[in-house]
Amino acid sequence: MTEAAALRVAIVQTKPDKGEYRANLRSAGEAFAQLAAEPPNLVVLPEASMTGYFLEGAVYELAVTAQAFARDLAATWREASGGQTADLVAGFFENDNGTYYNSAAYVHVEPRDERIVHVHRKMFLPTYGVFDEERFLSRGRHLGVFETAFGRMALLVCEDACHAISATLAAVKGARVLIVPSASPGRGIEAEGELASITQWRDTLRLAAIEHGIFVIYAGLTGFEGGKGMTGSSFIVDPRGSILVQAPATEACIVRADLDLREIDRARATLPLLGDLAAVLPNLLLDPELPLPRGGP
Repeated sequence: MTEAAALRVAIVQTKPDKGEYRANLRSAGEAFAQLAAEPPNLVVLPEASMTGYFLEGAVYELAVTAQAFARDLAATWREASGGQTADLVAGFFENDNGTYYNSAAYVHVEPRDERIVHVHRKMFLPTYGVFDEERFLSRGRHLGVFETAFGRMALLVCEDACHAISATLAAVKGARVLIVPSASPGRGIEAEGELASITQWRDTLRLAAIEHGIFVIYAGLTGFEGGKGMTGSSFIVDPRGSILVQAPATEACIVRADLDLREIDRARATLPLLGDLAAVLPNLLLDPELPLPRGGP
């Protein structure tokens, strides 16, 4: 596959009505219609983008199969855009034959058809503080890297990306673009008056971009659910750690950026940390003090 050198990205930062799947699809369609005049190659929406995040037991009623979600998302895009081709990423609650996941899908949409390129199931399920995911959901067991027309990519859902090893493994496996749908409640205040959780996300993903020479696309849910405010603040980081665009914290909105994918190779040539890691990683993983499964009787 010949990879494109440029990638036009739009992040649709949603403020969903809790539990209103069809209504939220219609709202997404209104945002998609705004993109139709100058359609992006890739549209990214947050975690739990069509239902809201804090569902608890209602997740069992609102979860859908990956195929049904891809079909609904693609139909919404098709109708709003006049049938233009695009790649779409969005978070949803997945029902896989009675096993439930917090998932994100990458869907390639053509005028008359759609194809699921990849589904990532959230691996790190926060169950502390205001979070209760593991009571209702199962963990994903695989961090996949997948091919697109714009190079290899990976998906991480929210807390997955808080663990540095996740981005590292994705990059070692060949990801050049990392997409992070998220639903992050606000907490703490920094000296400049910014919420500490926003600062933490930006710092964490800037470091991942710099260390691995990758683009990072972060799509944050916004709005309030049961008194808990989601922090939005969707942004895109280039492979040198520069923030290309950032959304406000509290508004449903669209932000766009044009990515020069050649910058990945340039950044890696200037700071070859990923190449160094690939060379040393086998030695690190063979350390007998690591709590890893070992062969033998």
